[in-house]
Amino acid sequence: MPIRTDTDRLHLSRAIEIASQGRGQVSPNPLVGAVIARDGDVLSEGWHSAYGEPHAEVEAIRALGGAAVDGATLYVSLEPCCHTGKQPPCTDAIIAAGIRRVVVASDDPTEKASGRGLGILRDEGIEVELAEGELAARARLLNQAFRKQARVGRPWVLFKSAMTLDGKVATRAGDSKWISGTQSRHLAHHWRAECDAVAVGIGTALADDPQLTARIEGVVRQPRRIVFDSEARLPLDSQLVRAASEIPLTVVVSRAAPRAATDALETHGVEVVVATGANEPARVTSALDQLGSMGISSMLLEGGPRLAGAFFDAGEIDELRLFLAPLVLGGKTARDPLEGEGVETIAEAMRALSLDCERIGEDLVVTARLKEW
Repeated sequence: MPIRTDTDRLHLSRAIEIASQGRGQVSPNPLVGAVIARDGDVLSEGWHSAYGEPHAEVEAIRALGGAAVDGATLYVSLEPCCHTGKQPPCTDAIIAAGIRRVVVASDDPTEKASGRGLGILRDEGIEVELAEGELAARARLLNQAFRKQARVGRPWVLFKSAMTLDGKVATRAGDSKWISGTQSRHLAHHWRAECDAVAVGIGTALADDPQLTARIEGVVRQPRRIVFDSEARLPLDSQLVRAASEIPLTVVVSRAAPRAATDALETHGVEVVVATGANEPARVTSALDQLGSMGISSMLLEGGPRLAGAFFDAGEIDELRLFLAPLVLGGKTARDPLEGEGVETIAEAMRALSLDCERIGEDLVVTARLKEW
């Protein structure tokens, strides 16, 4: 039964809003928020704050402090879980609390849930209502990484790039520091902190010797660093390898990588993943399958054009965030953000499902969602 009242919509919107407070801390779990209200008044709120900690519904019930729930409704941004993981089922907590009505913003697409939680609540005589329209869409968009991994087992991929007004990411000589401004680069560090992994190609790794860490205050967990390096050329004295014992590093190689080179990387604490396939897009898909099985549900793809093109050709870019700087480079051999094969006709081009733009310092950041899970 869909929700019908403005009061329900207001409280459910609040549950979706507070769910985002767990961003960057709960993966591979989803972001979830919950509100308990009665007669239009909010009695308590809760959200899933960290992986392994109590879920949003339990936090909201605990926040009641033992107060009666007669006539109260639980509003939750995601279908309550009904299985035991690091925490017991939320359906059990809801039933035990005596809540008789639950309003849910979105489904849980995992095999362990997928409607089972709602069925269990209904079997216990609890009224269950499921949102539609804008609220349901908001709730689904909040958990795109969780939903993609649940459905296809691969990480959700966010491609970030900084480009000039004429669409270039580096000069013909390869210079790219810095196209975007200080505020844009600071924002990109927040995106790193929110993702499970950050990935670059070996060209970027060799040219920049990056750390690929989130260097901002309040980071709970650094992302896994991933280098796509078909021949295992990443130097053992690189910043990435030197920090591998402290911050996880994965190097994705092909079958052509020399055994001595991969053994040396592993000796230094690097995890080596062998991607298979006849071409670069196929190897991207193979790598993502393996990374997804390791529990990585979101990835920030930072470069460069060749790797980004392979991801695009593989159909594995889910969202674009492009910093557009007030610069013009020119030059027919200056680098484009996406290389690879691309498409032959405009009719084949991928059209964004949504497009947003905002000002960040001197730059514009354009966000385009390409897929919805």
